Amino acid sequence: MTILPGAGWRERPGLRRIVAALSSDGGAVKIVGGAVRDTLLGLPVTDIDLATPLLPQEVTRRLEAADIKVIPTGIAHGTVTAIASGDHHEITTLRRDVETDGRRATIAFADDWRDDAARRDFTINALYADPDSGTIDDWFGGLADLKAGRVAFIGDAATRIAEDHLRILRFYRFAARFGRGALDAVSHAAVVTARQSLKSLSRERIADELTKILALPDPRAIVGQMAADGIFAVLLPELDPDFAAALDRLVANEEAAAVPAAPLRRLSALLPADAAIAEQVASRLRLSTRHRRHLAALGGSRADVGRPIRQLAYAIGIDAARDVHLLAGDPAALAVLADWTVPEMPLKGGDIVARGIAVGPEVARILKAVEAEWVAEDFPDASRVAQLVDQKIGRTSD
Repeated sequence: MTILPGAGWRERPGLRRIVAALSSDGGAVKIVGGAVRDTLLGLPVTDIDLATPLLPQEVTRRLEAADIKVIPTGIAHGTVTAIASGDHHEITTLRRDVETDGRRATIAFADDWRDDAARRDFTINALYADPDSGTIDDWFGGLADLKAGRVAFIGDAATRIAEDHLRILRFYRFAARFGRGALDAVSHAAVVTARQSLKSLSRERIADELTKILALPDPRAIVGQMAADGIFAVLLPELDPDFAAALDRLVANEEAAAVPAAPLRRLSALLPADAAIAEQVASRLRLSTRHRRHLAALGGSRADVGRPIRQLAYAIGIDAARDVHLLAGDPAALAVLADWTVPEMPLKGGDIVARGIAVGPEVARILKAVEAEWVAEDFPDASRVAQLVDQKIGRTSD
């Protein structure tokens, strides 16, 4: 019998109130999934999810009777979110799959813990722990796999993938996070065989999972494996042939500059230095307008990495200029941007008109010429700008 190690999160008042409400009068509740897995590995626990044979209506009734707020976040699938003593916990009624199509499942509520565990993806995610005694239930060898650093599907791998095609990408992400040594051969072969089924997933789900992979501390090995397995041929046909070298350089520069990982920056490293291709990828992945513009700026500006970094920041923004230098330049240049904000040029068209230039295209030409010199001189103050204007007007008069 394996017992969950003691951990501070197990004694949090909110969790204890929820457990008390759901386990009294013949009820039952267990901690499931990531919180169990990560505690066994000695990792920080962020989300604490609970499972119970109680139906959602009964879960809600019991929690509200205990003065615990309930939000029906996924009530159709048996999930509610309980807010107790400031803590948020998802509570899901035990389920079994009735029908699946690779994107979504039709479920029925169940009262058998093993049936609920059987519908999960990997053995290491199907561990359940009693919140009081810490006793762990493990029906599919998850404890042994966790100890061995093996990420393996529960039961038949092809069946698990057919239930939800996103599990292909989840396999790579979990292998990168928790795996050691070679990938589980059976699971690996199954995801490679099923890779074309990724096309049936929504773009948003693909983008979310790809983002999580690229946010890993060092995704290089698993990204290389995905490329070798033909995953990017399905998901990201724009993959640059030299992506591995670009990603190596980026990760090294992130470490040198002590900059946190940014998935969008790393996605850019996988693509050619081309704004149009970046726009195409961002559109297909349904990225936000802000993220789309940022990715396009990185794709279109890497060739400008030789420009002074402040000039580049003036053209594309500080964040994009920083990322361009991390991708293709010198990370030491980032120090120039510290405590610096992009200035606004202290000159308007009206200022030129006030000096006797008639409203029209000449004003725009002078304004543009002054701005170019102002940027080239590293953004001098208003007195220098006034001198530049006088020079341009003098030349115009001549």
